[in-house]
Amino acid sequence: MPRYYVNHEQQANGDHEVHVETCGFLPSNRLDLGIHYTCQDAVREAKRYYSQSNGCYWCSRPCHTT
Repeated sequence: MPRYYVNHEQQANGDHEVHVETCGFLPSNRLDLGIHYTCQDAVREAKRYYSQSNGCYWCSRPCHTT
């Protein structure tokens, strides 16, 4: 199971993106969300910290919304 992180910095639209640890766009300013079975679980965890959380388009596409 992969380890997920959420970006502390919000995107222009206000989203805090959730990334897998191997993502090429993994930010350095991030919060460790731990190991999760799915990106849906990781986004749910991220929303405990940032209500406007979203999956990364590149590494968590099933959880990415526009």
